[in-house]
Amino acid sequence: MIAEALSILRIAFRALARNKVRSALTALGVIIGVASVIAMIALGSGARAAIDEQIQSTGTNVVFVSAGSHNRPGAAHGGMGSVQTLTLEDATAIREQVPTVAYLTPVVRGRAQVIAGSQNWNTSIEGADESYLTIRNWPLADGENLSPRDVLLADKVCLLGDTVARTLFPGEDPVGQVLRVKNLPFRVIGVLSPKGQGQWGQDQDDVVVAPYTTIQRKLLGITFIHQIMISATRSDAVERTAVDVTHLLRQRHRTSGPEDDDFSVRTVEEMAETRSQLAQTMSGLLMSVASVSLLVGGIGIMNIMLVSVTERTREIGLRMAVGARTRDILSQFLTEAVSLSVLGGVAGIVLGVAVSAALTRVLGWPTMITAGAILVAFVFAAAVGIFFGYYPARKAADLDPIDALRYE
Repeated sequence: MIAEALSILRIAFRALARNKVRSALTALGVIIGVASVIAMIALGSGARAAIDEQIQSTGTNVVFVSAGSHNRPGAAHGGMGSVQTLTLEDATAIREQVPTVAYLTPVVRGRAQVIAGSQNWNTSIEGADESYLTIRNWPLADGENLSPRDVLLADKVCLLGDTVARTLFPGEDPVGQVLRVKNLPFRVIGVLSPKGQGQWGQDQDDVVVAPYTTIQRKLLGITFIHQIMISATRSDAVERTAVDVTHLLRQRHRTSGPEDDDFSVRTVEEMAETRSQLAQTMSGLLMSVASVSLLVGGIGIMNIMLVSVTERTREIGLRMAVGARTRDILSQFLTEAVSLSVLGGVAGIVLGVAVSAALTRVLGWPTMITAGAILVAFVFAAAVGIFFGYYPARKAADLDPIDALRYE
């Protein structure tokens, strides 16, 4: 059985080698199709991995409660953040009454010019408490975290993101140094580890973090807070936490439903959903294009195998005359079609890997090549050979030996 299979394979390769250029051009469609499948799967996997990484960089089991918009009937409608109804009392109530809250921090935000010596930088200022780094899953590179005492006394201390630290203190250790934010002196007590780009393309390291009480009272002069950042106790409790927080705030703010809410409650997964759906849509579209390429390649294989059957009609008749069975002829031509397709598939896999690497290196697009993607592409190539090679092989097997021997 093995010897017979090897013999059929040898004859198939010998037949393909007789017309090298024709075989190569026929396989080109499969090569392009398989390469496209590999590249598209790599792009889709890379996009999903990038989204997952960005979700992780945002924080652990995070729920964001933000100031909403003014939607009262008969009143002017404002945009997101146009009302300032979130208070420290809201944060305290959530901490005490929602059992799935593990960590919580009030957040206030602003932008300011930050000056250190001869260096200055316009950056984001975030006010939070000691739980901020835990919720954001953000380790310190140097120094120490904010303390409850810093928050209670509204101390003028701060943590620097990596971008700010490198800009204001090039080649120096920022810890212990003093910088000015709107002419208010702050002592640097820690430097955050690099976190990179956020979900919406912003530089997460371009930030100064200080006690929210300091930013609220001494820098912005406000009594409300912009956001409440929450970490749920478990990943499967995130949605439950969001629902409970929404119900609690509706009671506290006396709103009856989503159309009246003056706040918004969102999870990280919800915020990433749109981008994930877009990535899936684009991957599906590109996979459709790749499938069309494979279809064209398969039609090319069928066409060339039909030509091969016509050219070798007398050979088929002669083989039948000396004892070749119908299944032998069928196996021979089907093996040739599959061999052509598989060789094209192997070349396509190599090309697809190279294209994926080039997309990452030249355009900076995230790609991820997995063993599953290569297996899928290889199976597709073999399936194309079997599907489009069967009809020519069956046609060859059904030839009448006498008519085949008479064929000119």
